[in-house]
This record gives sequence, structure tokens and C-alpha cells, in this order.
Amino acid sequence: MSSFNRLYFIRQVDLFTLRLFLSAVEEQQIGRAAIRENIAASAATKRIQDLEEIAGVKLLERSPKGVVPSPAGEVLLRYIRTVFSKLDDTRAEIAGFCEGVRGAVTIASARSIIAPFLARELGEYVREFPLVDLVVHEVENARIVQDVAQGEADIGVFAAAPGLELDGLEIVPYRKDRMVVVVPAGHPLAHRQSVTFEDLLPENVIVAGAMLSGFREAAKRLGREFKPKYSVQSAGVAISLAQAGLGVTVQPECLLDFKLFNEVAAVNFAEPWATRSIHIATARGRAIGPATGMLLKQLLDRPPEVPAAAQR
Repeated sequence: MSSFNRLYFIRQVDLFTLRLFLSAVEEQQIGRAAIRENIAASAATKRIQDLEEIAGVKLLERSPKGVVPSPAGEVLLRYIRTVFSKLDDTRAEIAGFCEGVRGAVTIASARSIIAPFLARELGEYVREFPLVDLVVHEVENARIVQDVAQGEADIGVFAAAPGLELDGLEIVPYRKDRMVVVVPAGHPLAHRQSVTFEDLLPENVIVAGAMLSGFREAAKRLGREFKPKYSVQSAGVAISLAQAGLGVTVQPECLLDFKLFNEVAAVNFAEPWATRSIHIATARGRAIGPATGMLLKQLLDRPPEVPAAAQR
């Protein structure tokens, strides 16, 4: 790699790539950073490759378990955090020169969507529009669309699922992530490349929340009956029980903390319904106020992706 050229670095590197690098360090995995920043994993890998080429030095040290910043990466990381902190200060000061957008917005979603996706975006929205009263309702997936239809929420962010009543709603795609099978380290399935739902039927499957009905339908298609030994309300509890060796669970990959991988393994779930499609719902025909419109714009604006490259 060439030596570091400050002016070339400033001209070539964009803020989104710097934020992607920050996310890769925080998530300790480029794939999870890609989910967090809503970009294809291959595109995320290419952006970080290009960043290292522009910097003229390796910024991430790679291992089978994840990525950590190199000594040069630690330096860049420190300045990236300073840059984004200053940008937040700038935004807050500029907001003081104008009245800004006012109003109230209520958003309904589920924990498995709020934690990995919405929380960060909602935080940025509140900082940018401090005069807006933002209300967040954490509810089950089926309740999300009901809240929007009944006027209890302005925006609903939900995972597509059979049987959801979507009449009277405007639906637009938001994110995608995939379901994986979480098994204790040392479990026979931990060494498999992939696992089907039929493979799970002999296991103690720990089911969280609304997934029970989907699992029962999947078992019915196989001519089997699904009776889980453990049924819990939250994904976090299900993962904790799997971590403790009580069974296996199926969860969105974005909910898995890197630190868990010493005690559990995440195995590819080889089912056509393993990809989770997340959508945004608003009420059809209902006027959208400026505050709601700005939040929708933020959620739906997507950074351009660079051409795909081979994933590391």
C-alpha cells in the first residue's frame, strides 16, 4: 500500500464509509455492520477495502471470529468519533437558528426491529428535530399494523408474516435480515453448514413470541405437529436459554452479540422463509404531517451502494 496522503484521503473518503468503518469495529464483523448500515455485505466489504487503499495502510485485522482495528485503525477510529461528535454539535447549533419542524410522531415496532435497526435512526431523528415529540410503542408484530390502521401509531415497522391484515395500509420495504439457528457450542448441529426446520423437530426448540404460529404452520406442511418445550416472550430470553444449553432457537442474525460466539454457534437456516423482510406501514388516505414525513424520509433514504465484490 502507498503512504498516507492527507489531501487525497479528504477528497476520496465520504462520511458514510467512515460510519461503516466505525460500525464494523463496534460490531466486530463486517456483515453485521452492513446490516446495521443497511448496505449489502459485499458492498460494505468493498468500501472498507477501498478505505484501506486510500489510507495506504491496513485498518482492520481479520480473524475467523471477526475484525478488530489495527494500530492505524485505532488512530482513525479516534478521529472518526471526534468527527461525528462535532457533526452532532454542529447540527444542534444550526437548529438553534430556526424554529425547526414541530409536531408529534408515534411509531410502533417490535423489539427485534427496534434494537438492531430503529433505535439508532430514532436517536438521530430526535437530535435533528428536537422540537418533535417522538413516542415509541414496543408491541408484538401483529399489533403493529393494527395500531397504524386504528390511528394509534403514525408509522409501523413490522416483519412480513402470513396472516397479517394489511388492508387500508400503505406498505413500503425497509430492511431485510436473515434468521439463523442458534445452538449451544458443542451441540451436534453446531458443526453443520446449514439446518432445515425438519432437522430441528427432534430438538428442544425455544420459541419466542409470534414465531410459534409460523413454526406450527411449517410443521403442518411436513405432516408433523409442533409442540415446543420452551415458549418465551423475547428473543433475548430464548438466546439466553440456548446459551445455557437448554435447547436451540431460531432468531434474526442481527440480534446476536459477537461476544456470544464463545458459547453458541449460529447455523444457516436453510428454509425459503428464513429471510426476514421488514416493512414500513402508514395509513392509506390519512394525511401525513411534516414531522412524520421527515421521519419516513430518514428511514427510507438509502446510501448508494458500490459495485459488489467478493466477500471476505
